[in-house]
Amino acid sequence: MTRLSVEMLAADAPEPITSAGHAQLGIAVLVGIAVIVLLITKFKLHAFLSLTLGTLVLGAVAGAPLDKAILSFTTGLGTTVAGVGVLIALGAILGKMLADSGGADQIVDTILAKAGGRSMPWAMVLIASVIGLPLFFEVGVVLLIPVVLMVARRGNYSLMRIGIPALAGLSVMHGLVPPHPGPLVAIDAVQANLGVTLALGVLVAIPTVIVAGPLFSKVAARWVDVPAPDRMIPQRASEELEKRPAFGPTLATILLPVVLMLSKALVDIVIDDPEHTVQRVFDVVGSPLIALLASVLVGIFTLLRPAGFGKDRLTPLVERGLAPIAGILLIVGAGGGFKQTLIDSGVGQMVLDISKDWSIPALLLAWLIAVAIRLATGSATVATVSAAGLVAPLAADMSTAHTALLVLAIGAGSLFFSHVNDAGFWLVKEYFGLSVGQTVKSWSIMETIISVVGGGLVLLLSLVL
Repeated sequence: MTRLSVEMLAADAPEPITSAGHAQLGIAVLVGIAVIVLLITKFKLHAFLSLTLGTLVLGAVAGAPLDKAILSFTTGLGTTVAGVGVLIALGAILGKMLADSGGADQIVDTILAKAGGRSMPWAMVLIASVIGLPLFFEVGVVLLIPVVLMVARRGNYSLMRIGIPALAGLSVMHGLVPPHPGPLVAIDAVQANLGVTLALGVLVAIPTVIVAGPLFSKVAARWVDVPAPDRMIPQRASEELEKRPAFGPTLATILLPVVLMLSKALVDIVIDDPEHTVQRVFDVVGSPLIALLASVLVGIFTLLRPAGFGKDRLTPLVERGLAPIAGILLIVGAGGGFKQTLIDSGVGQMVLDISKDWSIPALLLAWLIAVAIRLATGSATVATVSAAGLVAPLAADMSTAHTALLVLAIGAGSLFFSHVNDAGFWLVKEYFGLSVGQTVKSWSIMETIISVVGGGLVLLLSLVL
C-alpha cells in the first residue's frame, strides 16, 4: 500500500468515535479480543453474548463514549445481517430440502455405486464437496457421517481413509467457498466481488482438498487405526421415504446458484459495461439473493415433489430449516458489530498507518490474524468476522482479484488447527469414537493442512494476478 493511497483513504475516512492514540487503540483491541476469548473458552458464554460484551469493552478501553460504541455495534450488526442474513436463511432452507427429501442420499448412493477400491477416498471427497456447497458444516457432518461409517464398515476400509476426505471436503467448502456464512461476511466486510471470490475460491479449494483429503488420509490411517463404531450409525433420512429425487435434477439444483453467480462474474469480465442489457440481466440473476432463491424454488419441483412432499409439508420444512440458524445469524451479526466498532474507533486506520511501513504482505497479515483468533476462540466464524474487520481497510486500493484473495486468506486462516475449544473437534471425536489424542492427530492436523495449503495457494495466486 503506497503512502499516497493511505493519505487519500485517511481523507475520506469517517470521524472516529474516539481520539485515542495508536497505543491505546492497540491495547483496546487486545483487551476486547481477550475478553471475547475468555468468555467463550473459560466461561462457556455463547459467542453472540461474548462478542457483544467484548465490543463494549473495546469501546470503553479505547475511550469511546458508551452511546457511540453502542451505535457503532448496532449499525454494524444491522448492516451485516442485512447483507448476508437472507443468504444464510436461503442456504439453510436449501440444505434442509436436500436432506429431508433424500436428495443428498441419492447423490451419495449414486457416486458410491460407481466407486470402489482405491477410488473410494476420492469418491468421498467429491461427495462431501458437492453436498457441502449448500450446507453448513455441522449439518454436512451429521448428513455424511452415516455414509462414512457404513462405507468403512461394509467395505472393510480404514475409518480415517474414508472419513478424512469427507471432512476435508466439507471443511474446505465451509471456509473458502460462498455462500457459506464465513466467506459471505468477509466478502461484505472488504467489499469483494462475490463472483470473483467464488471462482478463485473453487480454484484454491480443489488442490487444497486433494492434499488434505485423499492424500493426507493415507498418513492419518497409519497414525489412527480404528474401526468404524457401530453405535454411531444413525438412521438416514431417505430410509423413511418411499421414493426420492433423481440424481441429475438433484445435482443441478445444488449447482444452480454456483453456475448463476459464476456466469455473472464471467459476463462482467467479458462485457464490462454496466449499461449493457446482457450484463444488467446477469447482474440480477447472478446476484446471491436471486441465485439462491431460484435454487430453493427449483428445489420444490426437483427435490420435494419427487419425494412425495405435498404443499402442507413445505412450510414446516422451511421452519425446521430456519430454526437452527438463529444462533449463526446472531453470531455473524455480532461479529459485524464488532467489526464496525473496530473501524469507527479508528483501529482500521491504525492498521493502515502501521502496516504501510511493514514488509509483511497484506494477505499474510490477514491469514495470521485469522489464525490467532481461531486458535484462541475455536470458532472459524468468529475468526473470519473479527479478522475481516481488522484488515478491511487494507482492501481499499486492492484490485478486484486481490480483494477476493484477501477474503480467501482470511478464510484459510480461520480453519487453522481446530482443537478442544472448537465444537467441530468434539463432533468428530464422538462420531468417530476417537480419543482426544487421536482426534488431534487426524482432524486437527487435517484442518491445519487445509489452512496452510489454502493460504499458500492464495499467496501464489497473488503473484500472478
